Amino acid sequence: MPYIRSVRGYTPSIGENCFIAENATIVGEVTIGKDCSIWFNAVLRGDVNTITIGNKVNIQDGSVLHCLYEKSKIHIGDNVSIGHNVTIHGATIKDNVLLGMGSTILDGAVIGENSIIAANALVLSNTIIEPGSIYAGVPAKFVKKVDPEQTKEMINKIANNYLMYASWYKDEE
Repeated sequence: MPYIRSVRGYTPSIGENCFIAENATIVGEVTIGKDCSIWFNAVLRGDVNTITIGNKVNIQDGSVLHCLYEKSKIHIGDNVSIGHNVTIHGATIKDNVLLGMGSTILDGAVIGENSIIAANALVLSNTIIEPGSIYAGVPAKFVKKVDPEQTKEMINKIANNYLMYASWYKDEE
């Protein structure tokens, strides 16, 4: 059973049709939309500030989401895939985004719509990623613009796959 608990009077809110892995941790002021999946060993710590997650978001294994007390919040839009072992600390992720495995997104960063952050990239504090961009490296730098339809197709495919994967686990409950 996942570890879900209230902290400082805030109780996590989880939308309809969500899969939460048995060893996921969700605490405090966390709001999760519908059709989301929170995978094994993911940690969403809304103990010091707000974490808001849209619809059809997958937060893959080992990812950590946290904020700064009274300074930074996390806002994640719709149709976002957060790869394995991603760290998001007080950032905004707009709709239709793919965060590659092991990437780190720091306080105040904003990832624009239809963007891709490459595996192991480090997006520094207060970086603004323009919509439809690919960023890679440490620190993350602009690589190229992507045709919006290509980006949308890739992002949608991964998000839809994770809806399917989550359904496999629900069938076993």
